[in-house]
Amino acid sequence: MNRMEQQQGKTAVVIGGGITGMSTAYYLEQQAREAGVDLQVILLEADDKLGGKVQTVRRDGFVIEAGPDSFLARKTAAVNLCRELGIDGELVGTNPNARKTYILHQGKLHRIPQGLNIGVPTQFMPFATTTLLSWGGKLRAGLDLIKPKSTHQGDQSLGAFLERRLGTEVVDRLAEPLLAGIYAGDLRKLSMRATFPQYETLEQKHGSLIRGMLAQAQEAKAQANAPKKPELGARPLPNSVFLTFRTGLARLIESIEAAYKRTEVRKNTRVEKLEEREGGGYTVRLQDGSALEADAVVLTTPNFEAANMLPASFAAKTQLNQVPYVSVATVVLAFDQGAIDFPLDASGFVVPKKEGITITAATWTSSKWLHTAEDGKVLMRFYVGRGGDEAIVEEPDEEIIRRVRKDLQSTMGVTADPAFSIVTRWKRSMPQYTVGHLDRVKSFTDQAERDLPGVYFAGAGFTGLGIPDCIGQGITTADKVISYLKKG
Repeated sequence: MNRMEQQQGKTAVVIGGGITGMSTAYYLEQQAREAGVDLQVILLEADDKLGGKVQTVRRDGFVIEAGPDSFLARKTAAVNLCRELGIDGELVGTNPNARKTYILHQGKLHRIPQGLNIGVPTQFMPFATTTLLSWGGKLRAGLDLIKPKSTHQGDQSLGAFLERRLGTEVVDRLAEPLLAGIYAGDLRKLSMRATFPQYETLEQKHGSLIRGMLAQAQEAKAQANAPKKPELGARPLPNSVFLTFRTGLARLIESIEAAYKRTEVRKNTRVEKLEEREGGGYTVRLQDGSALEADAVVLTTPNFEAANMLPASFAAKTQLNQVPYVSVATVVLAFDQGAIDFPLDASGFVVPKKEGITITAATWTSSKWLHTAEDGKVLMRFYVGRGGDEAIVEEPDEEIIRRVRKDLQSTMGVTADPAFSIVTRWKRSMPQYTVGHLDRVKSFTDQAERDLPGVYFAGAGFTGLGIPDCIGQGITTADKVISYLKKG
């Protein structure tokens, strides 16, 4: 049998139809065609729709996101995929007149100082004059300029690192609430190397986090001023840190699904167990009693679900359960503009844990994204639940809405009844990258590569929560699968 014959009739099963699984299936098709591998891809999703947490509701002229509302433009995997799909011309950026953000402090909203980067000041006057910190807190942050760099070896918590460099006030009043919206976790438990590894690099290179951030800002400014060579045939992107689509992020999900040519999508299909097959390959047993035969399998489900699917003989699967997951919920409220007296001149506000209210953050959606509401209408989204404070997610919709509206009244003075409200729960949805996370991921994937050849793992529980990170994992995982199948 020659090499080309060995590559005929391969099957790859991708478990999980979120953005990681969908991207993996898409790039498996592309890379198989380029490599000359005859590959059938089967994408299995337990829900009745694809997209995972990417869900858009279009209602009464509003464009409402139940999950993420955008992706970072600077992480190119998402932009490149949009260009491949031919939908990059539909991308929109944030409202340039609403790019500032507020922080709740002592019950009042205060503007975040200009030049602040996740708690690290890069402009003197805005930081010196902010009412968010005491003079003692500001002076303590300034000590970063003279404190020696750390000799610490190995991973450490992001909170401990920032506290050592900038002080407790900066961590509790600025960094923690700003990062809560990304990770919904405790900064003093989150791994720095898995979340912001560049901080360690900046400290070691410049001896100070502030000096490192200033140098980074100067480099970014120089790059921005340098003439750019446009990519051949590429449309210019909106000048925005974050991007989305006029019709919502579901546009990306719909476009990927429509682009499949050799991928069979099976929704409402739950996987029960993965079994090794004599002579190589795997049997994927489904909850309905049927089974699929696969030459390669990619699991993109949450880690705790993937652990339950793996063969009992694979002892390392218990490591997947060591990644904690936090439950959160979002509450969308729609109003007539006349019901809101508060000036909606920003993207929203974040809430430090010590403020003691239910909501952790608020997005003034129709101010941040002009396409999300018609003239005369206001759309806002509130977030509840975080690490160590998840009980609210289990409350009935009515109680969650009542508590959110109570906080809305105390922070913004809004007492009007909303035109409608939508509560979306995301139970065990936010993986927590605790200290040592990347080392544990490497240990697990090394063991899987040795003991379960042809089985691959990707998704938010491994390396990266955002849409571009998940798409990037799809690209690299597809490359590994194709390389493996070519050897077989």
